[in-house]
Amino acid sequence: MKRRKLTPLGAEIKKCLIDKQMTQKELAKKIGVSPKYIHLILYGERSGKKYIPAIVSFLGLDFYIFDEQKKW
Repeated sequence: MKRRKLTPLGAEIKKCLIDKQMTQKELAKKIGVSPKYIHLILYGERSGKKYIPAIVSFLGLDFYIFDEQKKW
């Protein structure tokens, strides 16, 4: 079985969630998607382009760093 790996953006989101003591489920509820969809975004199985700005804004991440480096 192939083990999935977080994308660079997914790793940063995951780290931020841990720092804020939040779950993916809580993040999903805040931005209006399912927890499964958050999981798919973190592992690069869905682009999540529609929701990434809301995610990084909610978590206080610098969206432009990821945009310039094309890490999402």
